[in-house]
Amino acid sequence: MINDMGDEESCTKPLRRWSVVFYGVGHMLNDITSACWFTYLLVFLTDIGLSPRDAAAVMLSGQIADGFTTIFAGELIDRFGHFKIWHGAGSALVAVSFSSVFGGCIPCKILGSNSSTLRTIGYSTFAAIFNVGWAATQVSHMSMVNCITLNSTSRVVLASCRNAFTMVANLSLYGVAFVVFNVKTSNTVVDVENQDLHFLCRLKQGVQGKRFARISWAYWFKKVLYYQVALVYVLTRLVTNVSQAFLAFYVINDLQMAQSSKAVVPAIIYISSFIVSVLLQEFTWTGKRLKLFYSAGGILWIFCGSGFLFLPRNIHAAMYFLSIVIGIANALMMVTAISMQSILVGQDLNGCAFVYGSLSFMDKISCGIALYILESYQNTFPNLQGCSSMISCFSVSRTGLGLIPAICALGGVLVTFTMDLHSTSPKPLMEPLLA
Repeated sequence: MINDMGDEESCTKPLRRWSVVFYGVGHMLNDITSACWFTYLLVFLTDIGLSPRDAAAVMLSGQIADGFTTIFAGELIDRFGHFKIWHGAGSALVAVSFSSVFGGCIPCKILGSNSSTLRTIGYSTFAAIFNVGWAATQVSHMSMVNCITLNSTSRVVLASCRNAFTMVANLSLYGVAFVVFNVKTSNTVVDVENQDLHFLCRLKQGVQGKRFARISWAYWFKKVLYYQVALVYVLTRLVTNVSQAFLAFYVINDLQMAQSSKAVVPAIIYISSFIVSVLLQEFTWTGKRLKLFYSAGGILWIFCGSGFLFLPRNIHAAMYFLSIVIGIANALMMVTAISMQSILVGQDLNGCAFVYGSLSFMDKISCGIALYILESYQNTFPNLQGCSSMISCFSVSRTGLGLIPAICALGGVLVTFTMDLHSTSPKPLMEPLLA
């Protein structure tokens, strides 16, 4: 903790390159499991025989467990601290439980039954356990930003670097998936779980911020900016998560592309996002610039969402171009949306975990409900085989990938225009990250 003015001044100085990199690496296990969760879980569950509604129930159970854990973890972290202990324990739980989400039904093997109800309960249980660990890791890692530095530009750089390593983690997943889908002729994704994941987290131990009395929840509920940032963050998560969940269905069922496209298209998106995330670290950030970049990403998503909604099969090659633009839009929106949370927290460090936890709670619940509703209607649309006209080809996948994200992006842009963001100490990095 800061005990004198000299320490406080050092906390406002820009961070060095390696401090930023070590922080960015710390969420990669969560990132790679999250990519597999949103991209392939529904595909995997329906492929092994679960109905779309049961598959959606499994995902919803995980999202609900994740949402409530973020609230409890945020409150406990604000009370007792120990960010790294929460981070390490959550990561260990994720590593142990994740294979059971994409593995065989353990309760089915124990009870000697393979009923649909038991399989749904079994997968839902491990989905919930996995998301408890995931949430603990996420809240502690995001909350660290405000205790590592008080410099507003450095906070954006940390968020940007974290997003860049998210892209690296996801690309490693899609690299494995590309090999699996090219080697195997079936549609199953069960082999994706067998990838070898190694996780390394190093965090610079330094200034933690002044010791204040713990900030009550009511303090945040009285701030208009809290509701604005919460709405923007939730809408941004809906854009990225809902689109990611239906991407594989869209390229295979609607556009009838090759099986390998389930890995190639997401990989293009994340390569594009990675490049943009690295470039964003070179800017000096202010509240006005955050709003401008977020709006640019939202507008790109609106145009791409329209493209996904009406793209015909005979020109499915355009999907690769749209993937590049979506990657750019995702990076712009996600980095700036997370950075808006840091501006909301400011120097109120003893309540930062609640902010991240409560916003993540709203994100998880809203995404879970949206995916459950959309997936529940998956079987109500006509068979897309042999479909040629755009009207008859309209599907849940097109809605989930095109319409819903575009509407959410528009909402996020509109809310952003109403924000009054003030940042302090907009200093650049000591040395460029690209040097």
